[in-house]
Amino acid sequence: MPADRAASLTGNLLLDALREPDRALIVPHLERVSCDKGAIVFEAGTEVAHITFPCDQTVVALIIGTRDGRCAETASIGREGAVGGIVSAGRVPASTEAIVQIGGPMLRLEADRLQDAKRRSPEVRNLFARYGDCLLAQVLQAAACNALHPIEQRCLRWLLTLQDRIGGDTLPITHELLASMLGVQRTYLTRILRTLQDQGLIRVGRGRITVLDRRAMSASACECHARVQRHFKTVLGAVYSADGFDRIEPPSPTEGDREPALALHGGARR
Repeated sequence: MPADRAASLTGNLLLDALREPDRALIVPHLERVSCDKGAIVFEAGTEVAHITFPCDQTVVALIIGTRDGRCAETASIGREGAVGGIVSAGRVPASTEAIVQIGGPMLRLEADRLQDAKRRSPEVRNLFARYGDCLLAQVLQAAACNALHPIEQRCLRWLLTLQDRIGGDTLPITHELLASMLGVQRTYLTRILRTLQDQGLIRVGRGRITVLDRRAMSASACECHARVQRHFKTVLGAVYSADGFDRIEPPSPTEGDREPALALHGGARR
């Protein structure tokens, strides 16, 4: 990687995947912010005026709440992506709430700026269309998983997903937050975590869960986590491995000059 490119990395893989001329359409307009755990990025029903890019180990969760006060997570977004106006063109009411799950740095971009960059660059349009497809695939897979798989497998999927975005074995997550994300009672989740600990998969501590055997966790989890990994790699070109996301490879010039080819069910079109 050239030294000038290495020095310009933002900490967000989606932005860093763009070549310099395309990044120049976006980077000067980015606002760097830092958000604590629990901060609200946007609320359901409000206009989404900004695209938010988590950086480094920051993680944002998309949450659906119900009238009785319960909630469940539909997707986790870390340094591999962005939230707000990705599937839509921005500036439409949000269907979910976005909450900071793991605090840290983020970059914000006015939604109109991204739309302008898409109009000016087929490569920008291509990359964000492909990411939007991957984000939708994650949401759809989570919906199927929540309907079809037992809580033990759902819990393992969630922990593996968070580890991908953190990039380490220690996950700073409480029982209360994990139970809320999975939509179950805390006492029930505590029994599940104790079982997983007895199996040697994790170690549970105060305010954290440590992954002890990633390979065994993957084998015990449902296929949903691996399926989303494969979709990211096929559609976006991300190197999405057992160690989490490496850098996303930018599309080739010939791909960038074409209209984006979405692949909602079968991977990238060739």
